[in-house]
Amino acid sequence: MDFIMTEAELEALYGAPVEMAMRKVTTHLTPAYRKWILASRFCVLTTVGDEGTDGSPRGDDGPVVMEIDSQTLALPDWRGNQRLDSLRNIVRDPRVSLMFMVPGSANVMRVNGEARLTTDDALCAKFEKSGKQPRTVIVIRIHEVYPQCARAIVRAKIWTSGDESTDLPTIGAMMKEITSGAFDGDAYDKEWPDRAKSTMW
Repeated sequence: MDFIMTEAELEALYGAPVEMAMRKVTTHLTPAYRKWILASRFCVLTTVGDEGTDGSPRGDDGPVVMEIDSQTLALPDWRGNQRLDSLRNIVRDPRVSLMFMVPGSANVMRVNGEARLTTDDALCAKFEKSGKQPRTVIVIRIHEVYPQCARAIVRAKIWTSGDESTDLPTIGAMMKEITSGAFDGDAYDKEWPDRAKSTMW
């Protein structure tokens, strides 16, 4: 199997990008970009660290990020699995990317930038839910923001194909499998809905 090893080979194969693909990139939130991103309740945060890259889903029951100014976003770190992969990476290497999605839209908004973690009381308080606040907030300085090509969402029929999860293994089943049955997957799956509801924030 042959692999492409140089940028010159890659560019010769694909050619130059269309003009709009380059012109759509800005260093700040335009009114249209702001409206789109602040309508998103879900994004994927990508970070990089010594062990490699990490992609982490982030979601909220309202806007997933808050705008501090036209070049700065704030993303609360709500309760998760305590692995701290993304946060550890940010402490060591501030480079991040975020992909924002909105149900029903074939567009995806991309933000590339640098992130820092803060425990600032005033900022954490702005995200308070059910009397709880995030332990940290990720503050992202925007370097680039732009809409992605919609073809991937259209091809995958993400919002139009209906529920295709019926026969997929549950988390409990996955854990039972990789522990050769030592993990009680059935109990985990049964308890998960109530546990999630009581520990959402």
